[in-house]
Amino acid sequence: MHMLAKSLRALGAVGLVGAVVGCGGEPDNPYKPQPAWSGKAASLPAPPALPTTPIKQGDAYTVYGAVHQLRSLTHAKDVTAPPAISIVGYVVDSNIPRAPDCAVHKTGKQDPEGCSPEIPSFWIADEKGNTKGPKVRVVGWARNFAVVYDAMVAYKKIKPGDQPTEKQAVTDDMLNVTVPFPLPSVGAKVKITGAYNVGKNVVSEMVSEPAGGVIAYQKLEVLEPAPEPAKFTKAVP
Repeated sequence: MHMLAKSLRALGAVGLVGAVVGCGGEPDNPYKPQPAWSGKAASLPAPPALPTTPIKQGDAYTVYGAVHQLRSLTHAKDVTAPPAISIVGYVVDSNIPRAPDCAVHKTGKQDPEGCSPEIPSFWIADEKGNTKGPKVRVVGWARNFAVVYDAMVAYKKIKPGDQPTEKQAVTDDMLNVTVPFPLPSVGAKVKITGAYNVGKNVVSEMVSEPAGGVIAYQKLEVLEPAPEPAKFTKAVP
């Protein structure tokens, strides 16, 4: 019995040595170096250019920055929670020239039946004339085009370079704001201050812009004047 145990231990030792030798031996499929690829190079698209527009310009957001933060799960509250933020941009579109003639009249006169104009609005972007990139819609500076009409008539009497006096300034009583002077026109660079979010309620109408957001006007500063003043298609006396 003692001799049998010694024999089994000897066999186990031999097997272990054999296993160790086998692990360190030559593999079944030895590595064969291959020459470098000499065929046609793969055609890969160029990597997309990363945006270079900053999030902020001084104390104000750029349009890119405001939209970027609005879409961010982490930073959306940075632009939507404060009662107001400022955004700098160029006016690239305005619906004043698109106002239907039925809505172009002084306040106190009702729009005729079937007249369905938009809320007076303009849009700002980071690049002058660029209507394809991110844009922010600005509302709440006039409740309808009748208020814009009154402002257009009143502001025509102000000399270039002057600011409207308290008597000349046109106020939208329902929105409790002074209509901006000069009226927003395409090409102007402005700094707009107001509450910003995906949508805003203007009087009794909800205005929503899921792509770029909406800012409700509180204050507007003209940094560069527009080449032409705002005007309706219909002539204003």
